[in-house]
Amino acid sequence: MIPGLVLDMYEDGERNALADAMDVMGQAFDPAYGEAWTLPQLSGVMMMPGTWLTIARVDAAALGFALVRSVLDECELLLLAVHPAWRGKGIGRELLIDSLKTARRRGIKSMNLEVRSSNTAVKLYEKTGFEYVHRRPGYYRGADGQLHDALSFRIEMLG
Repeated sequence: MIPGLVLDMYEDGERNALADAMDVMGQAFDPAYGEAWTLPQLSGVMMMPGTWLTIARVDAAALGFALVRSVLDECELLLLAVHPAWRGKGIGRELLIDSLKTARRRGIKSMNLEVRSSNTAVKLYEKTGFEYVHRRPGYYRGADGQLHDALSFRIEMLG
C-alpha cells in the first residue's frame, strides 16, 4: 500500500470529485479504445440513486477512482481507473477491494463488470475472485472505428 493513500467516497455530483475523476480518466483511458466518459455522462450517473464514486488520493492529489452503481441487491463496477504514473502500485486493487466492502455493507449480493478483453485489468479482476461470465463481441468502438470485445465478469458476495 502507498503511504498516505486515502479513499474518499462521494454519493452525489460533488464538483471537485467529478473534476478529479475526469482528470484521472483523461490520463488513464487510451482514446484509441473509446472507453472514457464525458463529464455529462459521469455527472448524470452520479445523480442516480445507489451510485458512489471513490477517489484514491495522496496529499489531495487524485491518483485513481472507482465508480459503482447498485440496483436492489446487485451492483456494477462501471469504471475503475488509475493514473498511468501510479499503476502497478496497488491503487486499483485498493479501490476494487474498497468497492466490494462498501457493496457488502449495503447488502449487495453480487458485483458485475465489463472490461475490454485486452485490458491488463482482467488479471486484477480474476485475482480478486471475479469469474468470467461471457464475451461481448465488438462492444467497444475505438477512435479509429475498430471494434474491441468486452469480457463480462461477476463476483458473488459472501457473508
